[in-house]
Amino acid sequence: MTTSTDTDVLIVGAGPAGSSTAAWAARHGLDVTLVDAETFPRDKPCGDGLTPRAIAELDQLGLSEWLEGRARNYGLRAAGFDQELYLPWPGGSLPRNGGAAPRVELDARIREVALDAGVTAVEGHRATDVVMDGGRVGGVVFSAGAGRTAEKRTITCKRLIVADGARSQLGRRLGREWHRSTAYGVAARGYIASERSDDAWISSHLELRGTQDELLSGYGWVFPLGDGEVNIGVGTLATDKHPADINLRQLLSHYTDQQRNDWRLSGEVRAPWSALLPMGGAVSGVAGANWMLVGDAAGCVNPLNGEGIDYGLETGHLAAQVLADTIVNPSMDYTRQWAPILRQQYGTAFSIARRLAGYLTVPGLLPTLGPIGMRSRMLMTVALRVMGNLVTPEDTDTVARLWRASGRVSLKFDDRPPFS
Repeated sequence: MTTSTDTDVLIVGAGPAGSSTAAWAARHGLDVTLVDAETFPRDKPCGDGLTPRAIAELDQLGLSEWLEGRARNYGLRAAGFDQELYLPWPGGSLPRNGGAAPRVELDARIREVALDAGVTAVEGHRATDVVMDGGRVGGVVFSAGAGRTAEKRTITCKRLIVADGARSQLGRRLGREWHRSTAYGVAARGYIASERSDDAWISSHLELRGTQDELLSGYGWVFPLGDGEVNIGVGTLATDKHPADINLRQLLSHYTDQQRNDWRLSGEVRAPWSALLPMGGAVSGVAGANWMLVGDAAGCVNPLNGEGIDYGLETGHLAAQVLADTIVNPSMDYTRQWAPILRQQYGTAFSIARRLAGYLTVPGLLPTLGPIGMRSRMLMTVALRVMGNLVTPEDTDTVARLWRASGRVSLKFDDRPPFS
């Protein structure tokens, strides 16, 4: 049986990027349908950390009160190479605190904001194909259910937002291509009981060692959730020249054992989940005549820390504004609009960040530079800010100016600039 539902804006994927787009678009007066392959609440592989950038966007969505009931942190505890530093969030134009919330709760709450704004929600529908109409997307074909009883359903639309995550199967159908010559990430996380789950600092161990005591180009993390558990995980960087040949589940177990006494962990890791992440806008084909990719689907993940929630929220906000502009200018072609907007917003930061991340995959570089960096609190304070991309256009201090200038220089040497 085939049915058809018309909507102005169809959004595929109800994570932070999709739900943020939906909420803002509905607030602009657009008719929005938000579809997800799963039934909520549902989980996603993630570190669950919320940087000050993410907190700022969640505040704008109206979730300040909800955040008050969740874990709050005031900076990063950086450890490694026989050093430990407490580095507060830099503040400036951004909030001076971060947070943490399990994705099973966070995604459901942002989605509720979208529903409160008047968005129509559809669950348990997996996108399988697109229907083209004269070079434009006319609709998306979904499979509802499983096996032979699965129902095919086509939802027609005027505009499409693709927010189906890092692998973006729908994006691939539309021509999205991931370029692995720049750094990408592989990571795994899980949850475990901890007597320090209310700790006010997130922890990153920058000297991540494998089961054979080899130094890896990545880091381990422990993010307190304030509910009796911590999110614990490991992530490493890779490129096509220097691939990451590791067993993530084994590495996560090894790292957990290393942290067991310090964090007073009990029991075993539950819900382990791994992910492969395109980073730094290392994708092309992010838009067509009437469709755009947002969040992880557009490669909007920080190459230096693996953070993607803040970019998902931000790109959703940006995409909704473009959708609203289309009301005034119906002939707008997103092909010529969206990639330049993303490049203007993130191009310089992503270019320099993925270049630095690529250097970290070069054997021998991290053992040389790591101890030098960790011995300087001032250097690590700057590193926290730039690694977290905690620089906004409103910031005019020396670090912000140098970071942006370095990014502009880096762009000139890119064989393939972000989002191209």
